[in-house]
This record gives sequence, structure tokens and C-alpha cells, in this order.
Amino acid sequence: MKKTKNFRDVIAKSPCVFVIGVAGDSGSGKTTFTSAVREIFGENLVSTITLDDYHTLDREERKERNVTPLSPEANNFELLREHVSMLKRGLPIQKPVYNHKNGRFDPPVPFSPKKIIILEGLHPFATEELRSLMDFTVFVNPDKDVKYDWKIRRDVGERGYKKEDVMAELKARSVDYELYVKPQIEYSDAVIRISNSRYGKRVQNMRNVYNVTLYQNRLDKTIKNINLNFNLFSINSLADRNFLFEFHRTNTDKRRLGALSLDGEFSFDVIRSLEKNIEKQTGVTPVSLYSGKEYVTATEMVQLLLSWRIINKRIAIEEESGDGFCV
Repeated sequence: MKKTKNFRDVIAKSPCVFVIGVAGDSGSGKTTFTSAVREIFGENLVSTITLDDYHTLDREERKERNVTPLSPEANNFELLREHVSMLKRGLPIQKPVYNHKNGRFDPPVPFSPKKIIILEGLHPFATEELRSLMDFTVFVNPDKDVKYDWKIRRDVGERGYKKEDVMAELKARSVDYELYVKPQIEYSDAVIRISNSRYGKRVQNMRNVYNVTLYQNRLDKTIKNINLNFNLFSINSLADRNFLFEFHRTNTDKRRLGALSLDGEFSFDVIRSLEKNIEKQTGVTPVSLYSGKEYVTATEMVQLLLSWRIINKRIAIEEESGDGFCV
């Protein structure tokens, strides 16, 4: 039986720089849902740019002008487009740096492209020019009460903001979110919605359990022998914690999507079977993101499922181009 070529090695040798755009409001969990890609391919192949670095106004300037970070006025889309274009061609950039501790800009730093670049922020594919540079796009869309809870915990606990300032900002930015950030949802290859778990706040807060729905458009092309199967026996047998597993079709204004909803906690055997499938079909081993856990949450399941969708797209590029160049 022919051994599967290690796709990590294929990526390392390829001239393609694969760009993943992850859009969503501040504090919406964007980093969480691409963590599996970083874990599978490692820091030698994956780098991340936080698009807050491309603000044009510091915190005091935004306050003086009564402008939120979500407004195009506060972001340098043209410099971002120029830099992403350079990175895709394998060229280094001098990346700006926004300091969240003091709300000012630090001196730019040299940044060289790795084979997979994750762009996380408010507007990674807000313009047609930026969308043309993306190879895969994700929109993370937590419900309002979930998003507010997360942002308060992050900005107060990690970034040292005052709670009253965070609440005032949340209120002020809600209109701009609808105008400038949320429209990107229609250009996303995958949309992730996070809602409160139907199993209650207690389990949600104790074990980070949420109801997570992964919305996906139909693949333009399906790569032969590329699939990811659930082990229904593992899902259904000897479970002593609540879980939900549901699929339905849904319509947006412009397209029809498949929606996979997960909630609660699943036996580790379920996610391990998914990891083994990824190992088998990519030759990348080990893929072991959650070893040592007895149960995994819906969030962790979606992390892995999303990573497989991204890997599938990257494999498609390799299969279609022949020379490995992203087109």
C-alpha cells in the first residue's frame, strides 16, 4: 500500500503562501478557532498577524475624533493590501505594531512570510482587493451576550482596561459593527456562531461548554479520497454527559449553507477518530490536540472540523496547480 506523502513536508517545499482571513468583532474568539491549524502544522509553517496593527489612529486619537476601531477611517486597508500582496509573493515586510497596553504604536518590526499566514481582525476581507488575496475566509459570530461576556473578561482581565470603559466602547461600536464588520459574513467560506449552551450556565462557565454552529458553503471541487468521518459508535456509546449533534440547511440573502450544530461534551474517542483520519489522509503525524482529556467540548470539535476544511482547500490548490503556487 502506497504511503501517504507527509503534507506538512509538501507545504514546506511549496512556493505557495496560503492566506487565511479570520474576521469578527474584537474578543469574538477568532484565535480559538484557528488554533488547530497552528497545532497541526507548527510554528515553523504558520504565522499570525493581528490586524489591530493596521489601525491608523491610536486610542487617544480615536477618542478625540469619536471614531471606533471598526470604522474604515481608523484602519489602513491600502497598507494591509500592499503587505498581504508582498507576503503572498514571499517578500518580507515592515509590519506596524499596535500596543494594547498603552493604546499607542510601537516601532514597526520585520516580518517574513511563512507558508501559512493567518490574518485575524476586524476587516481581513472587507474590500474586494483584500478578498482577492485570501485563500480561505472565516467569520466568527458569537451571539451578543456571549461576545460581551468574553470581551469584558479579556479587556479587563488581560489588557487592563476599566470595565466601565469596555462597556461604553461596546455600546458605541455596535452600529459600526453592523456597518463595517458583519457584511464580511457573506464572503466567508465558513461562519462560526457561538451561543449559550442549552445545558445551562453552570456547565458553560465550569467547563467552557457552548452551542457552536459551523456554517459552510458547498465545496467548488471535492478532492478524491479526501473525507472526514465521524465514528457514530464513539458518539453514541457509554456517554454520560449531554451532547447535541445536528445538521440542517439554511439560507442567507445570497446563498444556501450547511449548518452543523454541536453542543455539550463528547467522548475523547470521537475527536481521536477525527484526528486519526487527518493523520491517515495527510501523512501528518501525530495529530493529537486534546490527548489526556476524557471529554471534548463542541468548540474543540469545531476547531478540528474547521482545520480539516482549511486543509482540504490547501490540498485542492496543490492538486489543481501542479506547481504548488496559490492562484
